[in-house]
Amino acid sequence: MDSDREFTRAGIWNWEKPDITDELHYAQYAEEAGLDSVWQGESRLVRDAMTVMGAYTQVTDEIDIAPGVTNCYTRNVALMAQTFSTLHELSGGRTKLGIGAWWDPLASKVGIDRGNPLRHMWEYCTVTRKLLDLENVTYDGDEIQVEDIELDLVRADAEPRDVPIYIGATGETMHQMTGELVGKGIVDGIFMNYFIPPEHVERGLERLEAGVEKQGGSMADVDRPQLIAVSMDEDVDVALDEARGLATQYIGQQPHITKASGISDANAERVEAELDWPATAADIERASEHVPDEVVRNIVATGTREDVIERLGDYCEAGCTEPVVYPLTDNMEDVIDTVAAAKAEGV
Repeated sequence: MDSDREFTRAGIWNWEKPDITDELHYAQYAEEAGLDSVWQGESRLVRDAMTVMGAYTQVTDEIDIAPGVTNCYTRNVALMAQTFSTLHELSGGRTKLGIGAWWDPLASKVGIDRGNPLRHMWEYCTVTRKLLDLENVTYDGDEIQVEDIELDLVRADAEPRDVPIYIGATGETMHQMTGELVGKGIVDGIFMNYFIPPEHVERGLERLEAGVEKQGGSMADVDRPQLIAVSMDEDVDVALDEARGLATQYIGQQPHITKASGISDANAERVEAELDWPATAADIERASEHVPDEVVRNIVATGTREDVIERLGDYCEAGCTEPVVYPLTDNMEDVIDTVAAAKAEGV
């Protein structure tokens, strides 16, 4: 698999700023700085990505826009295709669809049974692609059933919607399935999760490569943006402390992150014991005492500007084609400027 420490593309991840207009500002700022993409978070029950992305289409001109990621359960395939057909029009063709299999306990709390997320994702992406290609679709799958549906573009431009699809993945099996779907021409890439170390990325991409080659493709066919949490401060201790809380929350509540983080079983159990869902700030503070500095550094690009860019390079060397940064510190413009400069300089 070809890899390089330098990156020629970079993006930002936007999610739940104190004021929603801040998110519009940072999308504009990233475009002006020369970044390539803005990915809108949609995980917990806060702002939905689609509304904010629609606003992005009106305040930017060139930057790509995507959810990072939405899920394959709460919007049926027809509504998802309809939504991204609309966003494709609004953006002038700049929209991508990032889609993941969501997570428990949130899914179960809203009545969704994620009994077979891999099969659901396979069928969901297959039908969504057909609809965006303006096919008439009847599909009788294990998870998805539709009959005689198509995007009913009577007055709108009736050309297929060239919307790249990216599967949000953490586990190795989802990586391999994504590769197979790329090989079959159904999806275009993978959007790799944050709070995992580069070594986990490498293992996942080995499985992704196996999947795409199984279908006669190659890794050159697979776009591989990587969401990376960043905590940047010239005081490395401040950067660590700013990163520890959210790292703790993910370690304690998402088993796939726990497994990938490098935390010991004993400390993982202590963290989990302190956290309920949703976790309070006091819960997280208690639990964070069991997350060592080296675990935080393992899953967050933390430290000075130079430290952060060095760590982004580690992810690119592991196989990432576009670092997408999520600043945990209150200096998003500085992080954007730092990443944009590194991109421009080929660092």
